[in-house]
Amino acid sequence: MQTPSAPADLTGKLLIAMPGMGDPRFASAVVFLCAHSPEGAMGLIVNKRMDEVTFSEMLEQLEIASPGAVRDVPVCYGGPVEPRRGFVLHSSDYRPRGEEGLTVDGRFSMTATLDILEDIANGRGPKQALLALGYAGWGPGQLEAEIAQNGWLTAEASPDLVFGHRMEGKWEAALKSLGIHPLMLSSEAGHA
Repeated sequence: MQTPSAPADLTGKLLIAMPGMGDPRFASAVVFLCAHSPEGAMGLIVNKRMDEVTFSEMLEQLEIASPGAVRDVPVCYGGPVEPRRGFVLHSSDYRPRGEEGLTVDGRFSMTATLDILEDIANGRGPKQALLALGYAGWGPGQLEAEIAQNGWLTAEASPDLVFGHRMEGKWEAALKSLGIHPLMLSSEAGHA
């Protein structure tokens, strides 16, 4: 009797929502997985900009001063869990103060402290970044079940795709990175 193999570690990969995703909060979502293990998964939606708040307004609300104009860092709806908590997904050229950051892989890190916002405001932050409010979380086996039920495709994450594309085009660009045209997708799972 064969024992089932452990699911592949999807840390640092993208989840691409399939058409027909049952949860409207994830419709056409691209999720960067910051952590994935047998205990569950945690990711950030990287293609749903929050129009109601800008990065400069966030700094103002948090009373973080900057010496001049602040670069535009996209503020995204990161997911439905803890929507008032902020996470900065960034290039790994930035090292957070202390041990507060999570190195995802050699290209991506995540930091959830005010220090990184202060550093970005003062020109000492990472070269590439986006701020996500809230996150997406899955319990043990939940994400694997959703993938098996045709809820998500997985793809390699590239800094260009995560940080460089317009928000409106990331879902299509993520699909195209797999060689899939959006019109080719079906919301029905195929079984032989």
